[in-house]
Amino acid sequence: MMPEKLKENESGTIGLPLRIVVLSIIGFIGFYAILSALGSAPAPQEPMFATANISSFSLPSPEPGRAGETNLNLLVKAIDGNDRGIGEANVIAWSPDRQKAYSGITNPEGKVIIKIINPGLPPGKAEGYISVKVIRTGYRDFTNNYFVKVVRS
Repeated sequence: MMPEKLKENESGTIGLPLRIVVLSIIGFIGFYAILSALGSAPAPQEPMFATANISSFSLPSPEPGRAGETNLNLLVKAIDGNDRGIGEANVIAWSPDRQKAYSGITNPEGKVIIKIINPGLPPGKAEGYISVKVIRTGYRDFTNNYFVKVVRS
């Protein structure tokens, strides 16, 4: 049942179909803009991992009166979730005492050799850890503060 006034006065309905069409078109344009923005959003970054050729390294005990140099050639491989090497990744390694940093860029197979010279241990400690960070565009950064254990023998 329609109210009596609405039957007599049609001024509110004049132009109503045109308004519905215009508002529908504007709504569809807005909806298309939102879908376009979602479709062009960047893909999420892939995870990245790193492995080393060793899991621990023994430093020789210091001999009195002799300052020897100890070098560690650390082979780091940057890999993706499918175990494929990631080339051109920046690898940064910190000595256990966090006083020195070393870096290198991976080759196309994802490998780099980082030469760590005289890895010092934290003061008063007999062991420490080499930290590593691997960075590459398109991948999530990989960080491991306990990458390789270094022990004084």
